[in-house]
Amino acid sequence: MNRTRTTAAVLATAGLVTAAQLGLGTAASAATQAPKSNGCPIDLVYPSRFYVDSHGWVTNGGLYFGIKNKSTSKSFKKVTFTVTDVKNIRFGTAKAKGGKVTKNTTKTVSVYTTTLKKKASLGVKVPTHLLNTRSYKVKFTLKGTGWDCASNQGTWGV
Repeated sequence: MNRTRTTAAVLATAGLVTAAQLGLGTAASAATQAPKSNGCPIDLVYPSRFYVDSHGWVTNGGLYFGIKNKSTSKSFKKVTFTVTDVKNIRFGTAKAKGGKVTKNTTKTVSVYTTTLKKKASLGVKVPTHLLNTRSYKVKFTLKGTGWDCASNQGTWGV
């Protein structure tokens, strides 16, 4: 009986050390520097916190990037939202929310909709590989008709 308790304690300690050594469940967060236009009724949506596995892949299916129409009365036509790698990020196969993926490479993902309705959103969830978890960055570009928004919507990352 005493031998069983000792074996269980040794295995539990070894399991904790191994998990710590592997760095499983590393947390990461990022900040954004997005310019705000006075007449722009669009909000950017990006992750504030996410987890990275021991191989540098973001867990839970990847990262979600998107835009949200704040306007209660206007809809916008031919809207394209693009996320481009600036530093140390690679993308997998993207899944669109509220539109369709028009470009999907390892460095660029674009999503398009013919009409972004009032209070609607458009975005993309993409499996993401961080080549360096301490230094990464993406750039946002937004195109469409019917608003006064800058094409360059800023960057996100560390």
